[in-house]
Amino acid sequence: MTVSAAGRRDEAEQQVTAALLALSRVFVGLAARSLSGLDEDVTLGQFRTLVLLVSRGPQRVTDLAQELAVTSSTATRMCNRLVRKGLVARRARDDDRRAAWVTLTPAGRDLIGEVMRRRAAEIGALVADLSMTRPIAFAAVVDALVEASGEVTDAQWWRRWAESA
Repeated sequence: MTVSAAGRRDEAEQQVTAALLALSRVFVGLAARSLSGLDEDVTLGQFRTLVLLVSRGPQRVTDLAQELAVTSSTATRMCNRLVRKGLVARRARDDDRRAAWVTLTPAGRDLIGEVMRRRAAEIGALVADLSMTRPIAFAAVVDALVEASGEVTDAQWWRRWAESA
């Protein structure tokens, strides 16, 4: 019995999905480790909020809630904690006085930059141990997945981080 081309593609897609799922577990562990050594007590959810503020700029709490897939009250409490830690600030905008906009503070910007540099070093160490025949093609595939998810590439993220100063 032969396997059709579609069957081979489905099997290959399942293998890629399984490999990426395993890799996502590695990255979640790496993210948790990169946060554990900080002076600030920042949860993964709070970290994700800071990442979004760099990626997308100032956000309304309701927009953060939608992006994080949490209720507005949960996002409000998370932002309140980040405000108390001095990592974000609430600002009113002249064009939208009804909603509070959440922005990074200099301390939040510095913290997220430090965590991302730690993560880059750990990922770099993993990559250095690999033997890849086509690393640029691999990076292009990963960037395509990142963009398909609605995220910005690493180069875009760092550009936005620098602009948030």
